Order: sequence, then structure tokens, then C-alpha cells
Amino acid sequence: MTPFNFISPSALIFGPDTIGSLPKRAAQFGTTLLLVTGSSSFSKSETWHALHAEFIRNRLKCHQVSIPGEPSPEDIDPVVHRFRHTDIGVVIAVGGGSVLDAGKAISAMLTQPGSVTDYLEGVGSRRHPGTKVPFIAVPTTSGTGSEATKNAVISRPGPDGFKKSLRHDNFVPEIAWVDPALTLSCPQAVTAACGMDALTQLIEAFVSVQASPMTDALCRSGLEGFGQALLTAALSDPGDLGARTRLSWGAYISGLALANAGLGAVHGFASVIGGKSTMSHGNVCGTLLAETTRAVIDRLSADGNTAGLKKYAQAARLLDLAGDTRTDISACTRLVDTLYQWTQTLSLPRLGAYGITRNHLPAMAEATGIKNTPVTLSKEVLENILAARL
Repeated sequence: MTPFNFISPSALIFGPDTIGSLPKRAAQFGTTLLLVTGSSSFSKSETWHALHAEFIRNRLKCHQVSIPGEPSPEDIDPVVHRFRHTDIGVVIAVGGGSVLDAGKAISAMLTQPGSVTDYLEGVGSRRHPGTKVPFIAVPTTSGTGSEATKNAVISRPGPDGFKKSLRHDNFVPEIAWVDPALTLSCPQAVTAACGMDALTQLIEAFVSVQASPMTDALCRSGLEGFGQALLTAALSDPGDLGARTRLSWGAYISGLALANAGLGAVHGFASVIGGKSTMSHGNVCGTLLAETTRAVIDRLSADGNTAGLKKYAQAARLLDLAGDTRTDISACTRLVDTLYQWTQTLSLPRLGAYGITRNHLPAMAEATGIKNTPVTLSKEVLENILAARL
């Protein structure tokens, strides 16, 4: 067996209606906390009012900030400046992947001088030493798996924009608190996009050249039943807590898997597109997953890479897809066909809806990283993938 390292949160608390115990656990880190939320409904919810009462009962002083969307340096730096000299015992982020990334970045930057931009991969020149304020991640969507990862994605969209990571092994949250009941209010379109992001991460980590026996076992667990749960929660019955729980588990597992096995071409595209447009990460992944999977499987077939094809076939069988999956070839074909079908059924938007044109494609293809993908894809193939979803 090839040696491997494995990184994960120090603790996982998982299950519906577990969130009520959060204030008592937070008190273990000190008397002052910084709560990071999104701009929408959580701070108006009954859950928040109940938590706030428990914070007071546990004699916790709670500062609160809101992050309106995917975090930028302009979101992170002012919060860090405001609280850098406050005795914050723990940062708690409650929200979607963007909120969790913001909380993760804030917890890391509270200990360091300068702007978060200075420490971003491929942007800044400083190397973060890994010090931070303790961090608890509480997802309210089932998507990025940021509650289990060691990086925070920071972006500044525009012609010269970027979407890059603040990364260190120590940035994995102290506690990942996954309460699927918190996702019940997630809008159906967001559920669809986030679910396709998690599915992308599960598939890409499963077939990654950096995959290990540990990440393979995790991905198998995450993939089982994920597709049906996604269709139920995003389309037929958004209030199905069983489906929401299945998605929350898959999303958490996808974060663990990506943190340890890396990701492939779809996320390579997402990094580039996210720096040039306002298209959400989940929508980018969801709209490109079928096309990219088809291109990789075609290359594996042309190369005679039976081991790579077997991995994709296993993914199809774990998703319990309808149709013939008896042979690896038929299972791979069924996987691609189903991903195309889900792209349509879930109404995932095309790239052109966000101002991306054919003129943008050569530069985007050139900048796309595919280092963990099990095949080499030419620039022409990458352009064709993007063109198919304009």
C-alpha cells in the first residue's frame, strides 16, 4: 500500500437538531466569540434566537458579522482589522460554503499582519505560518464541504480578477458541526447547485491520481444514494429530512476527500471562471460536470486505461443509476448520460448567462489546472468542454 497522509477536523458533530448544543461547546474556547453568517435568513430564524439565548445563558459575548456572497479581500480585511486586537476565543461560521470560507479566513488572519491577499496562493508573497483562532464550521447548505477542508477560497471577480486559496493544514476546523435540519430552508436552486458541487468533489476525488484507500472508502460512502437524495431535496420534496441528511453526509465526505485527494478539471475550470465572472461555484461545477466527465472517460478509453474506467464505473454503480451498468463500459456510458440528464433536470445555467463568450475560452482553457485528473486533456479539449456549455 502506498503511504499517505490524512487530514480531518478534530471533531465532527453530525445529526439533525444537534445545533442546540453549540453554545455549551463554544464556551470551552473562551468567553468571547465572533459569529460569521450570510446576508440572508439565519440571523432572523428561530434557531438563531434560541442559540443567542443560550450564548447569553453560557455567559458568552457574541460579536456578529455578515458576509454577503463569495468572500473577497474587501470582505475579510475590514473584519480582521476590527477584531484583531479583541480577545476572540473562537470564530463560528454558520452558512453556506462562502460563509464557512470567510470564517476560516478570518480565524487565520486574526493572528497575522497585513491583508489576506498577501497570503493567497498565486497572488501574495507571504507564507502563512498556520496560526489561527479556533474555528467551528456549521454548514447550512450541502455543497463545498468547507467544514472539512484546509483552505478558504477568496475571490475578486473581474477582467484581472482571481479566485485563490488561503491554505494550511492547520486551517481545518476544530469542529465540523453538521446539522442537516439547518439545510431544510435552503432554496431548491441552491440545493441543486450545491449538490452538484458535492457530487463533483466526490467523483473527482474518487478518480484522482492522489486517491488513497482512505479517500476511496470515504467517497464510496458519500456516493451511495447521493443522486436520488439530490433529486428529492432539489425537486420533489425539499422538506425530506432523510434526503437532506444524505446530502449533508455526502457534502461533508466530499470535503474530506478533496482535502486529502485533491480535485480535477472541473474545479480547475471553476477557479478560473470564478475569478472572471459572478457565476457561483456550485453552478460552474454543476454545468461542467457532465461534459468534463465525458471527455475524461473518452481519453481513458482511447488510452486503454481500464483501471481509470473501473473507477468511474464504480461511481455509477454506487449512485445506483437506472439502466445497464453490468460492464464497466456500460456503467461509464450510463454515468455520463445521467449527468447530462441531471444538468437539464436541475436547470443548471450555461456559462453564457454570465457574460462568458467564445472569445474568453482560449485564455480560460490555458489557465485551467488539471493536475489530479487521471488523464491529460489538451487545451483544445478543454476549450471544447467550455464551448459546449456556453
